[in-house]
Amino acid sequence: MSKASELRDHSDDQLELQLKDVQNNLFRLRLQSETERLEAPSEIIKAKREIARIKTVLRLRAIDREKAAAAEAEAAAPAAAV
Repeated sequence: MSKASELRDHSDDQLELQLKDVQNNLFRLRLQSETERLEAPSEIIKAKREIARIKTVLRLRAIDREKAAAAEAEAAAPAAAV
């Protein structure tokens, strides 16, 4: 279980890999739940929260990139018009 502050230290590629791993783990946990072999049902909730944390960090980074690109476009547009 990673904290959001720890996730922010990782690169986008590392987060994507971690997201895939956690999603695969969630799939296995759900399968175990259906076959009644799951020992700790709270693990499903923890995996879902981890997925949400990773996706949130990735989305925040994407928003920051979009804002930076828009700011660059705005800065370049008035300079080109002059």
